[in-house]
Amino acid sequence: MAEITISLPDGSERALPEGSSAYDLAAEIGPGLAKAALLARVDGVELDLNVPLTAGASVELITEQSDEALHTIRHSTAHVMAQAVQEIYPGTQLAIGPPIDDGFYYDFELPEGKTLSDDDLAAIEAKMKEIIKANQAFERHELPVDEAKAFFADHIFKAEIIDQVTGGAADQELADELGGAAETISYYKNSEEFLDMCTGPHVPSTGRLGHFKLMKVAGAYWRGDTDRPMLQRVYGTAWNNKKALKAHLNRLVEAEKRDHRRLAQELGLVSWPEELGPGLAVWHPKGATVRRLMEDYSRERHENGGYEFVYSPHIAKSVLWETSGHLDFYADGMYPPMEMDGATYYPKPMNCPFHVMIFREGQRSYRDLPIRMFELGTVYRYELSGAIHGLMRSRGFTQDDSHIFATREQLQDELASLLSFVLSVLRAFGFEDFQAKLSTRPPEKSVGADELWEEATEGLRLALEAADLDYVVDEGGGAFYGPKIDVDVRDAIGRAWQLSTIQVDFQLPDRFDLEYVASDGSRQQPVMIHRALMGSIERFFGVLIEHYAGNFPAWLAPIQARVLPVGADHADYAHEVVAQLKAAGLRADTGEAAEPLGKRIRKSKIEKLPYILVVGDDDVASGTVGVNKRGQNDPERDVTVADFIARLQQEVADRVLDLPKAEADGAQGD
Repeated sequence: MAEITISLPDGSERALPEGSSAYDLAAEIGPGLAKAALLARVDGVELDLNVPLTAGASVELITEQSDEALHTIRHSTAHVMAQAVQEIYPGTQLAIGPPIDDGFYYDFELPEGKTLSDDDLAAIEAKMKEIIKANQAFERHELPVDEAKAFFADHIFKAEIIDQVTGGAADQELADELGGAAETISYYKNSEEFLDMCTGPHVPSTGRLGHFKLMKVAGAYWRGDTDRPMLQRVYGTAWNNKKALKAHLNRLVEAEKRDHRRLAQELGLVSWPEELGPGLAVWHPKGATVRRLMEDYSRERHENGGYEFVYSPHIAKSVLWETSGHLDFYADGMYPPMEMDGATYYPKPMNCPFHVMIFREGQRSYRDLPIRMFELGTVYRYELSGAIHGLMRSRGFTQDDSHIFATREQLQDELASLLSFVLSVLRAFGFEDFQAKLSTRPPEKSVGADELWEEATEGLRLALEAADLDYVVDEGGGAFYGPKIDVDVRDAIGRAWQLSTIQVDFQLPDRFDLEYVASDGSRQQPVMIHRALMGSIERFFGVLIEHYAGNFPAWLAPIQARVLPVGADHADYAHEVVAQLKAAGLRADTGEAAEPLGKRIRKSKIEKLPYILVVGDDDVASGTVGVNKRGQNDPERDVTVADFIARLQQEVADRVLDLPKAEADGAQGD
């Protein structure tokens, strides 16, 4: 029998009979690998284990315990869920069911009169377990396009996908659904009753799955279009072992404890009155105190970093947004116009055109550059109601927005300095784990010459490498006027949050005819760098609540210390201690002795105060306090008020971070 030779990741080669599959390769290497393998990466493409190999192929076997297998495990589990739903609700139409971060979802159109709720998830899970126990093989099939159209004619959503992809009008998501420009259509079958159009790959059989949990039911418009059918979306999570699934579910428990919407209201920080409308919040005194401290720190860092503070109005005439390009490329995210005084006005979705107006006033010289403008500017963006999520996704929010105008020769140094500045500020709030994303030119919705985009993108890439920051490339994810860096942080329970953004822009300076006088007397166009460090104050505040679990470090806490008298006889002394703390610039209050001391201490702990000071007879006599520090079980006795003040002042000055540990088992990571 003829043989083929394939290469392995370690550079070694194996000879196999012609027609051998990746599974045969695994069995040739050893029975343990054959049992553990889930799929193969052949010449960089992930394929099913039973696909025949070709001579000279480079083959990597991916086992079930590899993180690289999770995407396929989740995709295959989504198929099993779809099969279970169709078995329970015959006549259900399948839409799409992709894997996502930590899990998967599937969109369904149920038979008329049927709807799903979270109460139905247990029955779907039970049916999924039956399918997994049956150990049904995933079989791949391919059809020519014309045959596929007839084959899927009764599958309304699949038929539409085929028409759109093969008709040349597909978006990237549709193309991905079928693996790009389709000459054939593939589907997978894992019983006589169930099949699903898909490019794969999949695990060998349903029996290789099982570590999953269905999470919730939601509504989703077909293709995200509000004019299309509303479908039922079921979310789930799937992992490669029981331990990983348990750890993830524990992280979700911890995340629920940290939910900023609940904590913000329980701690009296922020609320969302219905009378204001979706995505709009009011800040209570305690929340406003934390916000002021955040903003003060930001102002201090920017002032020391050579920025000039500016302010701009909340609305502007349409001509500004026409010139900037926002009405061409961002109109869907803007609030509707207002007609006044014979002109059309829009609430601002961005601060950048206003800063351009400031730069344009008066003649600029190369000696003036770089000019770094900073504004805490409130903007308004019309987010779909389903996308609104507390402070994380709002319709009105304040950006710590900077725009830097520089020469092209200054660009690289400015980007390197700016990225270092961003990371140092994020570290001050307790973030240490960063991941960056470099987003390149959108293929359609963008303006400007390719060479300028390439120069801007290269500048950002060099800045990332100079900072030694891990990053991934998001092809086509840039803004309409330039490429960008997004910086994600990981919080105390391992979740990633996108916060800071840096964008390089050659387009707005051109659209607004910005110029400066160069050293040779010529008129040159500056480069513009857009930068939101916290992203938005609201979002950053929400992330901090969840990162800290509401336990703000002393330098940020709205109340740093509460003084509790043991009894009514000690109330006057408690007030004296509070007065001394306030005179020293600290934030303190007292709790009257109307309730038992233990109950008052418990209430204060629920408020997550950094310090609770208890005063009794001995303290009144000697000018001391008993210090109960958050997170410590043993209180200190006989601490003089002066010593405590000095200690807390130093803690505040040093911006000491005292982050709580996640309580849920396994919540810190996989």
